Formats: sequence, C-alpha cells, structure tokens
Amino acid sequence: MDLQEDRYKRGLEKLEEVDREAGKNVIESLQDIAPDFARYLIEFPFGDIYSRPALDLKSREIAAVAALTALGNATRQLKVHIGGALNVGCSPKEVVEVIMQMAVYAGFPAALNALSAAKEVFQKRDSQRDSKSPKPLKTNRDI
Repeated sequence: MDLQEDRYKRGLEKLEEVDREAGKNVIESLQDIAPDFARYLIEFPFGDIYSRPALDLKSREIAAVAALTALGNATRQLKVHIGGALNVGCSPKEVVEVIMQMAVYAGFPAALNALSAAKEVFQKRDSQRDSKSPKPLKTNRDI
C-alpha cells in the first residue's frame, strides 16, 4: 500500500470513529463537484492530524468546537463537530462549557450562535434516541 492510500485508509477509519455517518455524508456530497477535495478532507485532517498520538479524540473535538465557534461562520461544520464531540465522549454539558468560554475570545454573538447550533444537535440526538428506544409493552391494566 502506498503512502497516499495509507493516509486515506487511516483517515477514513478516524473519520468514522469521530463522525460516524455525518462524515460520510459530507464526503458523498462532494463527489459530484470536488472529489479531490473530499479526498483531501480525509487524508489531511483525519489521516494526518487526527491520527497523531499526542491528543485523544475528545481533546481534538473540544478544540474543533472551540475553533468553529470562534470562527462564527461555519455552523454546518460546527454541528458536525458537536456531534463528533458527543461521539467520542464529551457530554452536552462539556460542549456547552467550551462554547461559553469562547464568548471571552470570540464574543457573545459567536457563542450565542454556537449555543443555538448545539441545542439543535442535542435535540436531534434526543429525538433519534427516543425513536430507537423500545416502546413499553401494554399490560392488561393499560387496555
């Protein structure tokens, strides 16, 4: 396997670990317009950077949420990384704290917008979890 294929394979594995289906959706959405860019998104951030050993995935996702909050203009990507943070062990409370801290550095409007994005992600996850949980069986008393 050559170096490029190794980066790509390593990147796909890391992307799946962090973003599950959301990452695949982003990659697929680029296939008809910029397939090379999709490959770069896998190789560099996930194959090269996310795969480095000095930080765990939780720390990397906290950093991504903070950076995207501070940017203030990347709501779609912020939502993906909030989901990624939850996937790798961050609690909703930790995500909210990171975003609140960014008010100090990026301003209240950026933090407020990010909190709105986080609320959407949390609500979507809660509704998906509720729809997947088994419904209680009816008993004779319920009939």
